[in-house]
Amino acid sequence: MVSTGIDLPFSPRSNKLERRSRDRLGDFARELRLLRSVDMSGRNFGDEGLIFLAEGLAFNQNVEEVDFSANGITAVGLKALSDVLPLNDFLKALNLSGNPVGDEGAKGISVMLEKNRGLLKLQLNSANIGDEGAKALAEMLKKNSCLLVIELNNNMIDYSGFSALAEALIENKTIRAIHLNGNYGGALGASAFAKGLEVNKSLREVHLHGNGIGNEGARALISGLVAHRGKITTVDIGNNSIGSKGAFHIAEYIKKCKSLLWLNLYMNDIGDEGTEKIAKALKQNGTLTTIDLGGNNIHAVGASHLAEALKDNSVLTSLELSYNPIGPEGIKALAEVLKFSGNIQILKLGWCQIGVKGVEHIAEALKYNTTISTLDLRANGLGDDGAASLARSLKVVNETLTSLDLGFNEIRDRGAFALAQALKANEDPAINSINLASNFLTKYGQVALTEAKDHISEVHDGREVNIYF
Repeated sequence: MVSTGIDLPFSPRSNKLERRSRDRLGDFARELRLLRSVDMSGRNFGDEGLIFLAEGLAFNQNVEEVDFSANGITAVGLKALSDVLPLNDFLKALNLSGNPVGDEGAKGISVMLEKNRGLLKLQLNSANIGDEGAKALAEMLKKNSCLLVIELNNNMIDYSGFSALAEALIENKTIRAIHLNGNYGGALGASAFAKGLEVNKSLREVHLHGNGIGNEGARALISGLVAHRGKITTVDIGNNSIGSKGAFHIAEYIKKCKSLLWLNLYMNDIGDEGTEKIAKALKQNGTLTTIDLGGNNIHAVGASHLAEALKDNSVLTSLELSYNPIGPEGIKALAEVLKFSGNIQILKLGWCQIGVKGVEHIAEALKYNTTISTLDLRANGLGDDGAASLARSLKVVNETLTSLDLGFNEIRDRGAFALAQALKANEDPAINSINLASNFLTKYGQVALTEAKDHISEVHDGREVNIYF
């Protein structure tokens, strides 16, 4: 079956490219010959278009990155790539995401990459690939000694596919990152994957977001990560229902791992109990710079545990706590510590039920804090009074805060006037971005902020402050 498209239509009678389509594909072919990076995503040129373009990749010594995503390409079109890419060792990155290539397409790509010695990154996200396709790719990974990154997010890979990929990890010596977010691994898939991790030495990034691995899967996965012989830097196990019991295993890994830099635990319902375990582990960790704890049902108690951890941790620079009912008391605990402790540079507190009372603590902390550069306070019911509290702090010279997000906070013109006056009053404002989208500003509030922006530009030699309404 040949896929056809809207942007580059094909003639159903002659099955040949129409003149306009051929001309446009000719332009794309020239790009392949002239540019290092070519983005042809979303052009909907289908299988015939890819067959036309594939010839331009044979013996091509110029293009290094090609994006063919979302073009209606099937296994039929990929056959053309399979014929030419073994002849091309110059192409380094190929994106085929959003094309319904299925298992047959994955098998064809696998055969192609067994012989290719140039490609470093392959993206097959949302490509209708199931276990059979994953098994074919696993066999390829056993033989390929070049590929560093493979992305298989949002496919239909189940336990047997995970098991096959795990076996490939045992033999593969080069793969650095594997992305399996949004599949169906479950606890059994995570357990199988862990066995591959135990032996593998090359892997640096593990992405298993949204696989329903649960507490038992987390336990098995962490066992594999602890035994891993290489240096894992990135772990994404968000949205996996690991709960507080699973958080215990994660905490143990945080304590032991000497290479972990980035950890995503988003939407796992670890609660205050799990947060306490994570917080205690952070006191002993000397490498982790970014952690996402958003959407974990963390209350004031859990926030207090994190605050205590920040007193003894100067490595963590990015903390995501959005979508947790932390409330004013939890924010108070965090704010007191952040006045003079920690090294948090990016702090995200959107949808945390902070309210006017809570933002007063944040505003007070900003007068003393010297590390926070990005602050997200979206959807916290701050209103005009909350905006006024922050405005009082913005009048004080702060050399680090550059981005402030106040979207969805029911701020009206009075709050906008206060913020505008603060920007004018600050003798040396570091801030360069304020988001006030989805509030209730009229043209009067918008004009006041625009005038403040112009004032800063005039007084400070053209310095730009971007304000979004």
